[in-house]
Amino acid sequence: MTATEFEAKILNIEPAKIRALLVEAGAEHLGDRFQRRYVYDIPGLPGTWVRLRDTGSGITLCIKEIHSDAIDGVSETETSVGDFDTANLLLGKLGYQPKAYQENRRSSWSLGGAAVEIDEWPLIPPYMEIEGDDAEHVYATVQALGLPLAELTSENTTKVYRRYGIDIEAIPRLTFE
Repeated sequence: MTATEFEAKILNIEPAKIRALLVEAGAEHLGDRFQRRYVYDIPGLPGTWVRLRDTGSGITLCIKEIHSDAIDGVSETETSVGDFDTANLLLGKLGYQPKAYQENRRSSWSLGGAAVEIDEWPLIPPYMEIEGDDAEHVYATVQALGLPLAELTSENTTKVYRRYGIDIEAIPRLTFE
């Protein structure tokens, strides 16, 4: 099923401060995970790519389509798959070679039905991602944490890296090593 994502980020956060705000607001901590992914271009479809991700609790295959930088500017079609390496092998047999392997650490929370993620990626400061049922849900979650709406951005990870002068698309292996 294809769904519109309603999500935004707050960049350059202090994870301990955000955790404290989440606890104070009554959020439920769902766990901390190490994630890894392969990213594949789809020839002839700019702004669209395939992501194979091991979330630490499951493996998904997803096509992401960027329509704009708005809070609802990305749609994704996603399904679970059984094995990370086998799915990568299958994609290779279909002609898709990963343009990148990437790792991040994620602390997942739920607040008022919204997903709140504290993401740590190599080479850049941590950020928080809020995903809700619609834009108002995202805004309400940010306000429940006492954070300013003016700090929200809907930029994708590639654009976030660009803010720090890093071309993530030129890094074939983005790891914590």
